[in-house]
Amino acid sequence: MFYSLATRPASRFQRHNPALVNNGALDRFLDDTLGSLSGARATQAATVEDGEKAYSLQLDVPGLGKDQLDIGIEGDVVRITSKADAARTVKAAYRFPLEIDITSSAAKLENGVLTLTLAKKVPVSNVTRLAID
Repeated sequence: MFYSLATRPASRFQRHNPALVNNGALDRFLDDTLGSLSGARATQAATVEDGEKAYSLQLDVPGLGKDQLDIGIEGDVVRITSKADAARTVKAAYRFPLEIDITSSAAKLENGVLTLTLAKKVPVSNVTRLAID
């Protein structure tokens, strides 16, 4: 017995799946909260150092002035974004192991390098002794 291969167009055998729905709100939310983890944000050069009493964060932001940047600190998360009128867009978020003491922290912009000195908040023990009757 002799067998031969039959040639058929591949389009007949492919199953077409419906297009996935694009949810712009979800994309923007994930971009804002996880921006430092995405590949698009990896091009920004940043250096983080862990000192004894403070963290040091240096981020390259060439072409931006101090009035074009917004720095937000909430607990252990630091978010750096550029304002709407800025020459370029910057979005970065960093999470640190300890909470940041805002009153002892400082920011400096010099020659296109943003330097943040983020003081560590010393954890306070809230242990209360309970008397045994």
